Amino acid sequence: MKGKNLRYLNEQSDDAQLTRTGFLLLEHFSLPAFTQTLDAVVTTNLLRPGLFTSRTFGLGEGEVISDLGLVIRPDARLDSAALEELDLLVVCGGYRTELRASDGFVHLLKLAAERGVSLAGLWNGSWFLGRAGLLDGYRCAIHPEHRPALTEIAKATHVSSEPYVIDRDRLTASSPSGAFHMALDWIKSLHGKALVEGVEDILAFEESRYRRIKPDENICVSAPLREVIKLMDANLEEPLELEQLAVYAGRSRRQLERLFKEQLGTTPQRYYLELRITEARRLLQHTELSQVEVLVACGFVSPSHFSKCYSSYFGYRPSKEKRLVK
Repeated sequence: MKGKNLRYLNEQSDDAQLTRTGFLLLEHFSLPAFTQTLDAVVTTNLLRPGLFTSRTFGLGEGEVISDLGLVIRPDARLDSAALEELDLLVVCGGYRTELRASDGFVHLLKLAAERGVSLAGLWNGSWFLGRAGLLDGYRCAIHPEHRPALTEIAKATHVSSEPYVIDRDRLTASSPSGAFHMALDWIKSLHGKALVEGVEDILAFEESRYRRIKPDENICVSAPLREVIKLMDANLEEPLELEQLAVYAGRSRRQLERLFKEQLGTTPQRYYLELRITEARRLLQHTELSQVEVLVACGFVSPSHFSKCYSSYFGYRPSKEKRLVK
C-alpha cells in the first residue's frame, strides 16, 4: 500500500481545484455519519494535500450535542457570509434531531442553492432540504424513520430506500454506511477512481465496520418483500420494529408475515436476526473490532443477548469465533 500511496501523491496536480466543504451540525446529529463523511475527505487530503478544506458550523453560537452525547463546538455560526466560502454544505441530522426549521434556516439553505453551493443531507438532514423546497425533482435518501415526514412536505421528491443517493448537486445518505460511500462516490466524481481506491486502502478497516452483507440479489421474491429486505439491510445498527417496516412498505403486519412465510419460509423477525447475526460473524472474523463493538454495530442490546443469539444460530459462543484478520 505504501507504494500505491506514493504513486497517488506523486500524481498530485498543481491545478487541482480546491473544494470547500462545510458541515452544519444540528442538535443530536449522528456522530458516526458525520465522522464517516469527514474521514473520507480528510483521508483524501493525506494522499493529495490541498484538495479539500472543511469547517463545522452551528445554527447558533453555542455548542452542539451529538447523538452519542459528545459535545462539539462548531468552528463558526452559519450565515450568508459563510456560504460565500463553501462549495458543499452538509446538513448533519440524526435519529433524535427535531424536524423543525426556522425561517432563517430555510432562507440560508435557499440562499446556498441560489449561490450554486451543492447541498447534502445525512440521516434526516434531507428533511431540511425538502422543507426548503430544494429536493423538488430530485431523488434522495433519508433514514426510514423520517421517510413519511419527508414525503409529506416534499411531494415532488422521489424518496428512495437506498442507503445513499447522489443526484446532480444533491447528496443524501440515510446511515453512517451510506454517508461513507456517498462521500467516496462524490470524491470519485471530482478526482477519479484511482484516488478513491487509495482512500479505500487506508480506510479498509474503518469501512469494514460499516460495510453490509447484501441479501442475495438473485433471490426470487416479490417487489414489496424486496423493499422490506432492503430496509432491514440498511438498518442493522438500529433494527426497525415490524410495525415500522410494514408502514414503510405500505403493508400490514399480517401481510408482511404472510409474504415472508410464503416466499422465504420464515418469519420477518427470524430473517432480520439472520441478517444481523451473519454480519456480526463477518465482523468478528474479518475485523479487529471487539465483541462489544460488533454487537453494538449489529443492533444487539447486551452481551448476554448477543451471545445467546449467536450460540443458537452457529452452535458456539461469539468468543469462540475464529479471527481471520492477518
